[in-house]
Amino acid sequence: MYQDNFIVFTGGPGSGKTTVINALKAQNFSCSEEAGRKVIQTQVEQEGDALPWANKEAFRDLMFKFEIASYLQHQSQNGLVFFDRSIIDILGYSNLEQIQLSDELISAISDYKYHSKVFIFPPWKEIFTHDSERKQDFAIAIETYKKMVSAYECAAYELIEVPFGSVSERVDFILANL
Repeated sequence: MYQDNFIVFTGGPGSGKTTVINALKAQNFSCSEEAGRKVIQTQVEQEGDALPWANKEAFRDLMFKFEIASYLQHQSQNGLVFFDRSIIDILGYSNLEQIQLSDELISAISDYKYHSKVFIFPPWKEIFTHDSERKQDFAIAIETYKKMVSAYECAAYELIEVPFGSVSERVDFILANL
């Protein structure tokens, strides 16, 4: 499947992806939420262990299922749909955490295609913060960013780096590059 209207945001944690997604939602664009944050919230509520600090492989597997469901959920939409990460991020996370890749994940990377241009948000120390779901430090954010670059390049996507700036400047940059 190829969805030319599915626009992906990727990068390390705390680089402004979700803030830009929220700004696009406010402009009535369709958006998909970040799998990792949603999985963490659900696992904490259910007292589960599929968490990045408890069971990385189970966490990865739930994120993967979430990304597939999100892709399928938005398939019938004709306008642009912005994704806060994608199936390719699961590859990047697997590589970051040195988790063996499943055949299902490898197949999904070629079976579920997004727009060829992917917007990558570079690490930005000035806006990076911790919260109850983001426990990584800035050094891990940088490593995550590098793994995402590698994963998307491996999957043959064109990476467009989103420059630092205000939320509206970043939104304008993204829309101008589509």
